[in-house]
Amino acid sequence: MRKYPIYFTLLFSFLLTFSVQAQRSFNRKELINIGGQKVSVGEFMDVYSKYKGQDSLSIEAYLKLYINFRLKVMEAEALKMDTVSSFKKELAGYRKQLAKPYFVDERVTDALVKEAYQRKQYDLRASHILIRLKPDASPADTLKAWNKINKIRDEILKGKNFGQAAAEYSEDPSARDRKAIPGKQRAHKGNHGDLGYFSVFNMVYPFENVAFNTPVGNVSKPVRTRFGYHLIKVTDKRPAMGVAQVAHIFVRLAPDATPADSARGWKKINTIYSKIKAGMSFEEAARKYSEDKGSSAKGGELPKFTSNRIVPEFILHIDALNPGQISRPFQTSYGFHIIKLLNIKHPGTFKQEEPTLKERVERSQRVKKSKESAIAQIKKEHHLKTYLQARGELSAAINSSFLKGKFTADSLKQMTKPVMTIGEKQNTTTFTQYDLARFIQKHQNQRKIMSKQQFLNQLFQQFVNEKCVEFENRHLEDFYPDFKALVKEYHDGILLFNLMDRKVWSKAVQDTTGLKNYYKEHHVKYQWGKRAQAIIFQTEKQWISRLKTLITAYPDKMGLARSIDTHKIKEIPVLKADTGIFQKGETKVLDAVEWKTGLSKPILSDVENKASMVYIQKLLPAAPKTFEEARGQIIADYQDFLEQQWIQQLKKKYPVQINNKVLQKLIHKQAKKH
Repeated sequence: MRKYPIYFTLLFSFLLTFSVQAQRSFNRKELINIGGQKVSVGEFMDVYSKYKGQDSLSIEAYLKLYINFRLKVMEAEALKMDTVSSFKKELAGYRKQLAKPYFVDERVTDALVKEAYQRKQYDLRASHILIRLKPDASPADTLKAWNKINKIRDEILKGKNFGQAAAEYSEDPSARDRKAIPGKQRAHKGNHGDLGYFSVFNMVYPFENVAFNTPVGNVSKPVRTRFGYHLIKVTDKRPAMGVAQVAHIFVRLAPDATPADSARGWKKINTIYSKIKAGMSFEEAARKYSEDKGSSAKGGELPKFTSNRIVPEFILHIDALNPGQISRPFQTSYGFHIIKLLNIKHPGTFKQEEPTLKERVERSQRVKKSKESAIAQIKKEHHLKTYLQARGELSAAINSSFLKGKFTADSLKQMTKPVMTIGEKQNTTTFTQYDLARFIQKHQNQRKIMSKQQFLNQLFQQFVNEKCVEFENRHLEDFYPDFKALVKEYHDGILLFNLMDRKVWSKAVQDTTGLKNYYKEHHVKYQWGKRAQAIIFQTEKQWISRLKTLITAYPDKMGLARSIDTHKIKEIPVLKADTGIFQKGETKVLDAVEWKTGLSKPILSDVENKASMVYIQKLLPAAPKTFEEARGQIIADYQDFLEQQWIQQLKKKYPVQINNKVLQKLIHKQAKKH
């Protein structure tokens, strides 16, 4: 039997292993030595590979920039600029931001963003019944509320009307009618639990979750939020309205209105509608008849709103309209309306919505799921161990002063058994009973009506989670080389910025004598080219003939430009005028015309609906720039001059040695790749 294929497979595997090992060995070789600090091939190439994505500089060209960069950072460290409190604070702030992704599970976050997008496609209408319960309620109170909400649910499932049950049992006061008390409260018509329409992010996450997973017409099982226990009945699910803007005409109806009041309201709103149908503009009718004083002066225009910000009847009527159309009169709990749809923006594509949704997910309660997943991963990866017996001993030793918020941890200083360990080998961190006692002392005043053991259990979980996060945060640079490199980039970047500002940028700006001397020595560099004193007129293509007529009719062209700037010219809807002295090559429009005094031919853009005409008042010859005219350019050149002088000084202070043999091999290797 021939065994050539096996032979070649083994040979290929050997060669591949040899190649990888050879590359690793080469990456460890010293490429440059700067003042005694060695930089390996791998360290340099890590930085170069990032830079190469932004520019196409060769290795030799980038090496020069890199050496200058390292020289400046070394000098900043020698000046101990990295020990200054302001530097430490700034770097800590950046590190905190860079560390955030390590404490959320991106897979969970991405799933939450996709979930939010799917829910954003719909508006739900739901009713609820609330039995209030504090987040830290005792087990006895929790059980009492649980039994109560389940009893109500049983009644509904046996046939009791949900709205009637809400008015009777719900502890949300909006569910039931409220009579007027003169001087104390207005009358209020109860909503029987109806919350109207809402979409993603409009409700607390547990409520939203159950609502979106309950079929229309069904009643959910009890769901607990920070407000208590809810029953939810979903009554409608429709494609999302999005963001709408309408104008409305409003006739008010009091909550305690009589049938006669209602009849008068209907008659008035229908009369207004008839006038609009007969030719009166909607805006005029709103100004003249609407009883909404806040919007009537603006022709009835209301601020933009989403489904959860408006009564349900508005949404149903908006769905039947196109922008510009007017609804028939309809009634809400507030009175009678006619609406005109001004504009509407439906949800965009996932790509369009994703950045905003991700930001909202990260700021909302739902991100807790992502954080919990990340903490669970930290516990698993770093071998968390907890010791229940030691924890129980501590709980037993905490006296009754804890119940009064007067517990002091120092009374248990002698308790040093481990309650948790995390990490392994040299990275293991141990937390003792005394560490936990100090944590309990710090947080004991958070206790409200929980039992002692219930609260201690809660604090222990909080302690474990916090210590896990602290452990991970403390070792991020050890566990994640990319994070370490990124923090180093920020460290060096901040130092570089601060030192450059001190040695070059601010120094050049403030050194007036140095700037003037530099100008005297190099004044031939600062010259005006051929220039034109001109006015550039711009409009849309359809108005170009009218623009030409307007310019020709105005003997005072500068006066015309001033009138355009102050919007006194009404003949042309879209019109601009830019005046000044322009140098050859400064503007595309001016470069497109013949440089002679007078009015140019029209210049039409080939990519936009724009047209221009240029009026050249005067042509100016080339001439030297004064110091003030060239000041900005002089400052930039003087900064370059100071930087080059400074780099030469740094090279003397920190001698640079390049391993040319390694450099040439690196260049050859990179050339072979391309």
